[in-house]
This record gives sequence, structure tokens and C-alpha cells, in this order.
Amino acid sequence: MIEMNQDTHRLSFRQSIAHILTAALQAVDPQQAVVAHVSLDRDLLCIGRTDGGQARRVYRLAEIDRIFVVGAGKAGAPMSAALFSILGSRITAGVVNVRHGHTSAAGDWRVRFGGRGELLARPRRAETGAIAIVEAGHPTPDAAGQRGAERIASMLTGLTPRDLVIVLISGGGSALLPLPIAGVTLADLQELTALLLRSGADITEINMVRKHCSQLQGGQLARRAAPAQVAALILSDVVGSPLDAIASGPTVPDRSTFADAVAVLERYGIRDQVPASLAAHLADGAAGRLAETPKPGDPVFQRVVNVVIGDNASSCRAAAAAARDLGFRSYWLTTFVQGEAREVGRVVAGLAQGLAHGQSDFAAPACLVLGGETTVTVRGQGAGGRNQELVLAAAIALDGYPLPPDVEVGVVSLGTDGADGPTDAAGGIAMPDTLARGRGRGLDARVALTNNDSYPYLAALGDLIFTGPTNTNVNDLIFVVARCSPA
Repeated sequence: MIEMNQDTHRLSFRQSIAHILTAALQAVDPQQAVVAHVSLDRDLLCIGRTDGGQARRVYRLAEIDRIFVVGAGKAGAPMSAALFSILGSRITAGVVNVRHGHTSAAGDWRVRFGGRGELLARPRRAETGAIAIVEAGHPTPDAAGQRGAERIASMLTGLTPRDLVIVLISGGGSALLPLPIAGVTLADLQELTALLLRSGADITEINMVRKHCSQLQGGQLARRAAPAQVAALILSDVVGSPLDAIASGPTVPDRSTFADAVAVLERYGIRDQVPASLAAHLADGAAGRLAETPKPGDPVFQRVVNVVIGDNASSCRAAAAAARDLGFRSYWLTTFVQGEAREVGRVVAGLAQGLAHGQSDFAAPACLVLGGETTVTVRGQGAGGRNQELVLAAAIALDGYPLPPDVEVGVVSLGTDGADGPTDAAGGIAMPDTLARGRGRGLDARVALTNNDSYPYLAALGDLIFTGPTNTNVNDLIFVVARCSPA
């Protein structure tokens, strides 16, 4: 990672951007987030913070017979390591599902620009004690994830009021906690996931469907753990941090219904493509022939506390502060960016053009910080992710209006987990000369965008951004950066 104490006035444009990205990712380090929200003082275990405006619970360990740790998400390993560092041998047992390759402690990453991902030395596995870390598939669930989910379900069987279950939830938890309802196979769930991911549905809509096909999501993990006490530590990867949408809400009341799930399938025209077992299950639920997921007011949640320990806002604040330290006029605009990636890319390019031409209340040198998560409706056969598609669309828009030669402008977008879609890149950067450099290599950006083929285009120009697995995930970050060119 770039050292934060160097002479920042001498940084190149890309070094400045890497510096800002580094600060943004460091701010949502999962281990530090857990340590900030969990403390042990002799016999008292505190979960939550008094200054966070959230629920806080204090547990007297003399009244707790067993502590179990379960969970799912890309940040599961460092979160588990942090909890083990606090509780040690007091943890009876645990199982946490993580994405393949996401088993290290946080911090083993660095921001770099390049063509294709470099092979890095495999980082040391996080020390988690009695908590077993299970590597599993994401974004498509796999058999390893199902076996891990089955172990979690078994661990939650037969608990008592004197047991405490600590649930570690982070981005990717929906795919990483696959325990389909009876009569539905993993292959059926995989097919459903693929349909939803390609449909253009946003993550909240996707999770509405998932939780109604699961034995653990939509509040059902909390129901299974009852009458034990449950404390969930949540690293949010959903715009606005609605608790019932993060990892499909395994420990919170589900506000959605079977009818809502069916409506999502109809909205995106995929109801007739869903595997028959799932279509029948959802239809039975919508008709009232199946019990709903637990709803607000269900007594099962009286012994449950949910604490958000990190989110997109934390990352955006840190990015804005780092940009300010570098001499940029820094503005954090929103964490609610949503919509089709290529359309958002055109809008963000418009912000960059306004900065460059002085047609904005934001004046260069400036860094605009936005957060959220876009979607991609897949129509082509190419390789890429939503962040790469966003910056390629931005590059096309920037090419349409010549910019003043004395201003440097860049549009950056990346996933905070370090993996943008099914690629090894975290995201990419668009510059005013991106298309010109592409044409010099015989590349057509518009053809690439039409085919959802942003990765090879940006790779050829060295405009991809790599971090490796960051072991965190708090949605995406978008930066619009402009400064005067060096004399």
C-alpha cells in the first residue's frame, strides 16, 4: 500500500488517486471494525457502541454457558480473527463461510494500476481458533458453501437460553450461505442466482427472492437459534444499509413476502425461466400455502441485537478526508448511487466535464466522492464487472467533449472487496484520452461496451485497478478527480 506520510505534493495523478483509495479501504478494515464494537472487561462482554446510535448489549459471561460463532461473507476471516483475539478459548465452536481465497487477515492488499492481475504470494491465513473458516463459491453458490451452511444449521440446533450466538455478516453473505428449502437442489439455486445476476435486478430485489428459497435467510437463522441470545455484527454492502437486505437478513425480520419475490421475477421477465421446483415453491408461498419468513414483531427477535460495524459512508468519509489532505477541494456527494452502470457512467462523466470546463460550483482541484452499487444487464458475451463497465461508459462520454489541456481529469470506480464481477480487477479508471489510446491499439470502446467486454479493453491500456482480496466489502466507490496539470 502507498505510505501515507510521503510528500503528497509530488504525487502523480494516479498516485494521488491510489492514495485516496487506500485511505478509503483502510477505513473499513473488518478487524478494526470488530474491535471497535466488541469489548471484554473481566466478566462483561459488550457488543455495540454507545456513540453509534445503535442497539448495545452487555452480556455477563457467568450467565453464558456456550458461545458459538457463525456467519457468511467476504470479510468473515478477519472478523473471526478479531473476535478470536477478544474471546479466545471462551468460544465453544464456530463456522463461517467466506469466498474462495478470502481467508487472510485484513490489510494484505495494495492499490495498483495495470493491465492484468499480478500473481501475489498467498497471504497468511487468519488465526481464528475454534472458528472454522470454510471457503465457498461467490457470486454463484457451490457445494462447499452448502456444506458450510449445513454445519451452521446443525450448530444452531438444540440451543438453550444460556447460549450466545455471535453472527458475522458481510458482503456476499447471500451467496455464501446457501441452504435451499426442501425439494430444491443446489443446481436449482445456482440457476436461479445466474438468472437474477444477469437480469439487471438490484441486490435488494435479488435478495427478496433468495430469502424465500432459503432455510437460513430472511430471519430464519435467528428463528433456528432460538431460544439462545443472538448478536449480529454486520459489515454492510447494501445501499442505505437496510438490515433485512444485507446477506438476505438472516438475523432480522423480513419485510418482504413471497408475492414480492414472484413480482421480482415477473418484473425482469425471468419467471418462466426459473427452475420448476423453485417456481412451484414461490407460487405456493404467494398463494398462502406456505408459512412466511418471520416478520417484524415476531417474538424470536426479542433476544437478537444487530449492530452495523462498517458501511459505505465510513469509506466515503475517509476518501474525502484523504483528498482534502492532498490539497483537493473534497466533496462527499452520496452513498445512494444506483442504476445501470453504463448510464451512471455517463452521468459521472458529466460531473467531470463540468469540473474541467468550470461549469460547476465545484472548482478544480476537486475530488467528488460517491458511493453505492450499480447493476449490469448482461447482453453480450464479454468479460468485465459493473465498475469497469461504468468507467468505460464514462470514457466514451469524456471523448465527446474536448477538455482544456491544462486540466487533468479522471473517473474512477471500484468494488471495495477487490473483485469487480467475475474478474480479478477491483475496477478501473477513465481518462479523457482513454478512447484515443484505444483507437491507437485498434480497439473500439463502443463495441466493447455493447458486448459487456470492458475488462480486455481497459487491460490493454493499463487502466484496470487491482487490489487483490481486501477482505472487506461495503459497496462500490466512485471518484471524479480534477486538478491543474503540472507546469
